[in-house]
Amino acid sequence: VKDGEVAYSKAWGVRELGKPEALRTDDIFRIASQTKAITSLAVMMLWEEGRFQLDDPVSRYLPAFAKPTVLTKFNPADSSYEARPAKEEITIRQLLTHTSGLDYADIGSEEFRAIYAKAGITALGREGDVLAERIDRLGKLPLHSDPATEWRYSLGIDVLGRLVEVWSGMPFDRFLRTRIFDPLGMKDTWFELPADRRNRLVTLHQQ
Repeated sequence: VKDGEVAYSKAWGVRELGKPEALRTDDIFRIASQTKAITSLAVMMLWEEGRFQLDDPVSRYLPAFAKPTVLTKFNPADSSYEARPAKEEITIRQLLTHTSGLDYADIGSEEFRAIYAKAGITALGREGDVLAERIDRLGKLPLHSDPATEWRYSLGIDVLGRLVEVWSGMPFDRFLRTRIFDPLGMKDTWFELPADRRNRLVTLHQQ
């Protein structure tokens, strides 16, 4: 793009493996974990507005995260566990940097995949999921490690999505739409793609 005009635009490949339909320049792809970058942007916008401090404890805004515990023993037969009190509480900064002690659903450690699944927590939202309820359940579960002691790819960014709701007083998707997507002209970025755009969604393949 130069001076507001598109100088060159072309797509290569096919829309679905094994089928001849060519990829189009306006096709829509799933962005998966790039949602984390957008969520972090939303968080820092609210930080600039003075809604919180980076080293505030998460429990100040989400009481379910008060008095966190750390997993000490896990029984794979029934996903039961034992836990001890954590050495400190989780902070906003630790959520942003994946050092909160949280683990990840679906692709995390074996123990926490089971613990989270038993609690109904998944890595991808399912139809009918309510962010507030899901994050409250997460806050009552044990951590993989004490906060600030290790880096671990985690559901911390999901927690930040809920915090955006608390700080802004808006549903997470509406905050992103009104404060980020619409101002930037990102008309094809959604959590749930509108019906009139679904024919442009490229097939997701799994290897």
